[in-house]
Amino acid sequence: MFNVLGVNIHAVDMDAAVHVITDIVRNGGKGYVTVTGVHGVIESRTDISLKNSLDKATLNVADGMPLVWFGRLTGHKQVGRVYGPDLMFKICELSLKKNWTHFLYGGKPGVADELKIKLEKRYPGIRIAGTYCPPFRPLNEQEEKDLIDVVSKIKPDFFWVGISTPKQEIIMAQFLDKLDVRIMLGVGAAFDIHSGRMKDVPAWMKDSGFQWFYRLCQEPRRLWRRYCYIVPVFLFLVALQLLGLRNYNDKPR
Repeated sequence: MFNVLGVNIHAVDMDAAVHVITDIVRNGGKGYVTVTGVHGVIESRTDISLKNSLDKATLNVADGMPLVWFGRLTGHKQVGRVYGPDLMFKICELSLKKNWTHFLYGGKPGVADELKIKLEKRYPGIRIAGTYCPPFRPLNEQEEKDLIDVVSKIKPDFFWVGISTPKQEIIMAQFLDKLDVRIMLGVGAAFDIHSGRMKDVPAWMKDSGFQWFYRLCQEPRRLWRRYCYIVPVFLFLVALQLLGLRNYNDKPR
C-alpha cells in the first residue's frame, strides 16, 4: 500500500485485484472496492465523507496512470492500473464458471437495463439478477427500504455501482452493512461505456496518462472546471510530497 496526498492506494495490478475480489466471494466475505483516480484523491482533500469511504474500503485500487507512476516512483513496482470497465469485464468472465450473480446499480434512466442486455450478449449465461436506476438525489427512506428488500431476495455476489465520484464511494460505505451482498464495486463510467452510451478511451491515451483529456473532449461543459483545477493542483501537491516538503497524512480541511 502507498499513500498519495493522504489517500491509501493498494499496490496491486489487475490480476492481483481480481484475485483479492474473487477470494472474498469464494470465502463468503464482504467488502467494497473503490477504483480511484486523481479526481478522487483531490476531492478527498476537502470531502470528509469521501475520505472516510476511501479509508474504509476493502480494496482501493489505482484507476489512472498518474497514481500508478507515483506508486512505482515510491518503490511499489508491482502496482498496475485497475481500470473500472476492464475490471468489470474480468469479473463477469470469471463469474460464468462460478455461477456468481450480479446486480447493477446506477446510470441514467435505462442505462442499467441496457448494460444488462449488453453483458448477457457478451457473456451468454451470465446471471444479472437485478438492476436499479437511482434518482440523482439521495434515496429517501422508502426508496432505501425498497432497495434493501429487493437485494435481500436476490443476494447478489457482485453489486456494481455506476455513479460518479464521490457519490459511488460514499454510497458503498453507507450501504455495505445494509445490503445482503458479497462485494460492492464502484466502477463509474463503466456503465455508460459498456452500455454503448459513451466511447471508451483509446488504449494509447490510457497508457500515456491523458485519459482525462479525452474525457474532457467528450464532456467539456461538465468537466472543464474539474480538470482545470485538479490537474495542476495534483501535480503541484505530488511534487511537494515526492520532494519531502509536505506530509499529507492529515485530515481533509
